[in-house]
Formats: sequence, C-alpha cells, structure tokens
Amino acid sequence: MSVAEEPGRPPRGPVALALLTLLGVVLFAGFVALGTWQVYRLGWKRDLIARVDARVHAPPVAAPGPDQWSGVNASSSEYRHVELRGTFLHDRQTLVWAATDLGSGYWLITPMQEADGSVVLINRGFVPTDWCGIKGSCAPAPIGDTTVTGLLRISESPRPFRHNDPSRNSWYTRDVAAIAAARGLSHVAPYFVDEDAAPGTLDAGKPAWPQGGLTVIAFPNNHLSYLITWYVLALMVLAAGIYVARDERRLRRGQ
Repeated sequence: MSVAEEPGRPPRGPVALALLTLLGVVLFAGFVALGTWQVYRLGWKRDLIARVDARVHAPPVAAPGPDQWSGVNASSSEYRHVELRGTFLHDRQTLVWAATDLGSGYWLITPMQEADGSVVLINRGFVPTDWCGIKGSCAPAPIGDTTVTGLLRISESPRPFRHNDPSRNSWYTRDVAAIAAARGLSHVAPYFVDEDAAPGTLDAGKPAWPQGGLTVIAFPNNHLSYLITWYVLALMVLAAGIYVARDERRLRRGQ
C-alpha cells in the first residue's frame, strides 16, 4: 500500500472526547473568570487613582487626632492633604535611607508635638548624605509653634532584605512604631506626614534642605492588558474546540 493510500487518523473515542471537552470547558471558564476579575480590578484601580488624586489636590484639612486614630487606614486616609500645628522635637529626629530624583540620601523624620500632647512624625523631606555631616549639626528650624501641611502616609513595613536596626541607628523604612520606640516617644499617631515643599532655594540654585514635596504617587495599572490577555486566551480555547469538533465530524463522515 502506498503512502497516499494509507488510511487517515480514526475518530477519537468517547473517553478521549469527553476528556478534551472537559479540559476545554475548564480552561475556557477559567480564562473568562480571570478576565472578568480583571475588569473589576480595572474599575477599582481607576476609582482609587481618582480618589487619591482628589485627596492630594484638595485643600488641607485637620490631621486626624487621637480620637480618630483607630479609623486611619490606607483606603480611607492615605494621601489625604492635612494640616497640623505644634512644636518640632529636633533632638529626636531620625534619618531614613532614601533614593530620590535628587540622588541618594535620607528622609528627615522629625516628631511634632501638638498642643494636646500627641505626637506626629513629620517627614520634612530629603537631605543628601553630606547634610550637616549626618549628625544634625545644622541649626534646627523652624523653632516654636509651627504649622505644617502635607500628605498623610501610612506607617511602612520592614523591607525583605534591609531591616531597620535601631541599635545602630540604621533605618530603611518609615516604621512609625519602631521609630517612636527608639526615640522614647509616647502617644504617637499611627501615621506620618510627608511635608509639602517649602518655597525658597539656597544660593546657586541649589534646593533648600530638607526638600519636601517629593512624595511619589504611582499606582501601576496593567489590568486592561491583563483582561485582554485572559479573554484572548479564552477565545483561543474556544477556537481550538471548534476546530476539534469540525475535525471529528469530518473524520466520522469519512467513515
């Protein structure tokens, strides 16, 4: 018998067809479910971006006081534009490692004590590695009763490979509880505030230190590409199922 006369592949048996059908249904349903989930995620992310944008550009409101601390969380409070008034405790400031568009250096975290005795950590902004010789020898400013505006931020968690070491005064995250404990602070708010940029520069056009207003607000939004990917995969499974069904029908007609 020549190659041209050899019989073609026989139709698949009922067990094989059942397994293929089950696999196709599971894959199709799974990809559709993942795509639909990304549709909801896309709506959530767009709503989050809109809410945060509104908070950032809104006029400042009073920072949450002690009676409101329990309700402070990322979804309802972070990036809210707030205002508070008090006195800086410059002798208890903390330098936290930072990498910004201005280079590598530190965030200058200074506690502010309000009239009711509560304390809020203020991120006064970025300072370079050679600022004040890193000993805080520069004259502290401002002194006395001070008003600060900025963005409310939620306390940061430790990083996977860089841990805060209070015993060595080495800090990589703005962990409010850890900094408060290391500086002997009590009645401390569970958040910190990124201070707004202050007007004015140093000589030769150099930025004034500390340089505030450097909060990076970026929310990756890849959900549209994800949902397209999942739905395309679902269509590919559907197309493969149609192809297999037509191929089986052709083979059975050939018999």
